[in-house]
Amino acid sequence: MTQTNILLEAGTNELEIVEFYLDEVDGPDGKPYKGYYGVNVAKVLEIIRMPKVTELPEVRDKSVLGAFNLRSQIIPLVDLGRWLGKKRIASDVSKVIVTEFNNVTTAFLVSGVNRIHRISWEEVEAPNMYVSSLTQNTITGVVKLEGRIIFLLDLERIVGDLNPQLALRLDTAIDWKKGARYRALVADDSTVIREMLKDFLQQANFDVEAVTNGRDAWERLLSIKRKAEDEGKPVEDFLQCIVSDIEMPQMDGHNLCKRIKDDPVLKNLPVLLFSSLITDKLRHKGDAVGADEQISKPEVTALAQKAIRLIEKQAEARAKRT
Repeated sequence: MTQTNILLEAGTNELEIVEFYLDEVDGPDGKPYKGYYGVNVAKVLEIIRMPKVTELPEVRDKSVLGAFNLRSQIIPLVDLGRWLGKKRIASDVSKVIVTEFNNVTTAFLVSGVNRIHRISWEEVEAPNMYVSSLTQNTITGVVKLEGRIIFLLDLERIVGDLNPQLALRLDTAIDWKKGARYRALVADDSTVIREMLKDFLQQANFDVEAVTNGRDAWERLLSIKRKAEDEGKPVEDFLQCIVSDIEMPQMDGHNLCKRIKDDPVLKNLPVLLFSSLITDKLRHKGDAVGADEQISKPEVTALAQKAIRLIEKQAEARAKRT
């Protein structure tokens, strides 16, 4: 895919999604049904025709069709319809979406690709609890475009389920309890990742408050700021760092970070972006909005260690100013 301007911009609270579809058999009557889905352009390397696939021995999941060679890189191919529990209608014009995130390249077989849409994160609705439960928390957002409902899929969850080594992990050999205990605000729209991240950071000596998107995080920060001002205390007495995903409904992590760093009271709070989109070609976006650190999922150990170092550094700077 050719690079678009949105891959160069930061803090606009916008994204581009590749809209694709699955031709499915709907119910016992066998009627065809077209389901519409979306993925962030930033995760897509290219879209190709169905390649020659070599079966892999002893795959854990039947949705993994095998692997193919693309410019000397061996890439696994996942039948997205099968993984979602759909009966995809076979076609000679199927497309393969090659993705890269969490420093891993994975390809997904779909029925076809429509187009790219540029939208605001404010247009992305979080799925309600009922929809999330029905889809095993695979959907992270819902977009209504041109009379269609497009589901944004949690591809990180899919890849993590297929390869448990890519799941979040914390090095328990480290003695996390020897230092001070800190307070962190975490924003992540994935229910599974949010709860795991909260649990791991608590093990790493953090008290954690977790919210589902950047807008909720921003509103919570404003509330903490008002409380600090009312009590005549520094905001650092109530919160020591923010850990944020990038892709989130309503407000993304880049826009949240920009707001924090533009605020005269909140700007000194360390902001750590923890996302599958932390890559060499996209790291400049976090730099542009003033992120203090950018860590690629699933490295929770590095996240916790860098958060502690930033908090300690900020505390030393505060002590020198007083």
